[in-house]
Amino acid sequence: MTDLVDAPADPVLAVALRGGVVERRHRGAYAVCAAGGEIVDSAGDVERRILPRSAIKLFQTLPLVESGAADACRLDARRLALACASHEGSAAHSGQVAQWLAEIGLGERDLMCGAHPPKEKAARDALRAAGEKPSQLHNNCSGKHAGFLTLARRLGAPTAGYVAVDHPVQKAAQEAFSQAADEETPMGWAVDGCSAPNFAVRLRGLALAAARVADPQAGFGCGLRAASAARLRDAMIAHPFEVAGAGRACTELMEAAAGRAAIKTGAEGSFIAILPAGDGRPALGVALKIDDGATEAAECAMAALLVRFGAVDPADPRVRRRLAPAYRNLRGVDVGGLRAAGPLDTKS
Repeated sequence: MTDLVDAPADPVLAVALRGGVVERRHRGAYAVCAAGGEIVDSAGDVERRILPRSAIKLFQTLPLVESGAADACRLDARRLALACASHEGSAAHSGQVAQWLAEIGLGERDLMCGAHPPKEKAARDALRAAGEKPSQLHNNCSGKHAGFLTLARRLGAPTAGYVAVDHPVQKAAQEAFSQAADEETPMGWAVDGCSAPNFAVRLRGLALAAARVADPQAGFGCGLRAASAARLRDAMIAHPFEVAGAGRACTELMEAAAGRAAIKTGAEGSFIAILPAGDGRPALGVALKIDDGATEAAECAMAALLVRFGAVDPADPRVRRRLAPAYRNLRGVDVGGLRAAGPLDTKS
C-alpha cells in the first residue's frame, strides 16, 4: 500500500491566491487524445487508474441506445441527455424521470439510486413547504437509473438488483466502456454513490473513450456503436440543461461552447470533454483528474483546456466564472481567486 503515499506527484494545475500569495495548490493530471489513440497533450500520470465517477455516464448509457431500448420506448434527445446527467433534482428533472418511469410501467420505488435532497434551492424549498421528503427521483443519477431499468426490460432481465456488477445491464455497460477506453475486462470497479458499479480506467483510456465519441466513425467504425455514441453526444450538446442544471458548470460550459463540446463532470475532481471536429479543429477527447478531488479546481482546469483547444471563448462570462473565479470577503472586497497554473497557465 506504499503507492498510496509514495506515488510521483502530479503537477499543480490550479492555485488559490489571496493578495498574490498562494494559499492552496491543486495537483492533477490530464490527457488529450485523438480518436486513433495519439496523445496530443498531457500532464501528470496518465497511466494511473482512476474512478471517473459520473464522468462516464454516456458510456453507461450506450447499451440503452445500442440495444434498441431507446427507440422502443420512444426516448427523445432530451431524455437521452437526462440519462447522461448529474442533474439538480429540479422539478423539470425529477418530473421527467417520473414520467419516463410511468411510461415503462415502473415507478420511484423501482429505482436503486437512493434518495437525497435536490441540489436546486427552489426544489428543496418546495418540498419543505409541502412537508414532503426527498425521493429517489431527486437523486442526481435518477435519469441514468431510469435508463438502466429501461435496458433491463429490453434485455428481459430482472429490474430488481439491476445495479449488481454481474447483472446483464452492468455487464453491458462494462463492455461498452472497456471497448471505448481500450481496457481489458473484467475491469476494476467500486460502488458509486448511486450504488451502480463505477469502473476504474487509465486517464489516457478515458481521454481515448471521449475522443472516440468525438469522432465515432474513426473511433468505432461505421456500425451501431458509432451511431449510438454520436446520438448520445449530440443529445448532450443539444440539451445542456438536462445534463446538469441552471448555473452548473457542465450546462454553462456547453452553452458557451455552442455545439463545440459535450462536457461531463464526475465526483472527486474528474471531468471529460468530447470535442467534435469543426472549423478547422480536430476531433479530440479530454480527460482530467484533480488529485484532491476539488470541484472548483477541476472546473478551472477544464475551462483552461477548453480554451486551449478552441471549444470556448475565454471572454465568455460563463467561462470566466470557472477559469478565474474571484474570491470576495464578507464586505464584498475582492481578495483573490483561483487560477489555472503550471502546464495550464494561460499566461505561459
